[in-house]
Amino acid sequence: MNAIRNVIIIGGGPAGYTAALYAARADLEPLVIEGFAFGGQLMITSDVENYPGFKDGILGPELMQEFRAQAERFGAEYLTDDVTRVDFSERPFRVYVGDDEYLAETVIVATGATARQLGLRSERTLQGRGVTYCAVCDAAFYRDKEVVVVGGGDSAMEEAIFLTKFATKVTVVHRREEFRASSIMLDRARGNDKIEFVTNAVVDEVLGDQKMTGVRLRDTQTDETSELEAEGLFVAVGHDPNTKLFLDWLDHDDAGYLITKPGSTETNIPGVFAVGDVQDHVYRQAVTAAGSGSMGALDAERFLAAREGHLMAAETAPRS
Repeated sequence: MNAIRNVIIIGGGPAGYTAALYAARADLEPLVIEGFAFGGQLMITSDVENYPGFKDGILGPELMQEFRAQAERFGAEYLTDDVTRVDFSERPFRVYVGDDEYLAETVIVATGATARQLGLRSERTLQGRGVTYCAVCDAAFYRDKEVVVVGGGDSAMEEAIFLTKFATKVTVVHRREEFRASSIMLDRARGNDKIEFVTNAVVDEVLGDQKMTGVRLRDTQTDETSELEAEGLFVAVGHDPNTKLFLDWLDHDDAGYLITKPGSTETNIPGVFAVGDVQDHVYRQAVTAAGSGSMGALDAERFLAAREGHLMAAETAPRS
């Protein structure tokens, strides 16, 4: 346990598993502390039809299992547990799982982000069967159907506008009269004939048994309820990066997303890299996370090679 690893990857999802694949093929023998929630947001995604190489689509959990197994084939080692704290004050870096300490010359942070949910039991029951958190991922499944978008920010407006390419009707539900969305995004949504707005309302329940059939809305001012038929519910109330462990060590923005140097996955601490949704609040796709994971592994490999070359040069330099 106290052997110094070349690289420890924290997090198991498209970014973490791809980083593991690249690191393992580079003979870096990575340890992946994947967490109990390994697989990330794809574990609550049913059909994935936009990941290259799977022309007939693939289930989200199955895709993550393929990612994981491929990296394992080349020697990646897995620990299915949660990291409880880190110490990046000096190298080797220290990563803790409870009282167990793991040491590494480099660390790749790939803990992802979590979509905010409404907190309804019916929402969880119908995830992947009408309830979703990504229009770009799932809009094509709702062609010629009526859908609901919950949210009042720019992301909700973007989701609603995108969905009009497929759905016959998009109803935006927002709990207040005023929107957080920028004026330009709100004007675009209001100018789209397929989009309708229901304000001062919240979703109280997602209706349906094996498949979503609608939502029950509650008026926030009168408490009156009504039902709205729809086959899809897109929850667009934001994402939270899983960065709590790293905020005291790594530079981050106001929302908690880790900041990396332009053209690199390197953080403010040399040897610590951040990949995937933990530092990307724009694209949030499995394929972009995977690409970011490969970049992190390549950056870690180059960092180790440069450090080894520096040490070798120091050892062979003539002494006075």
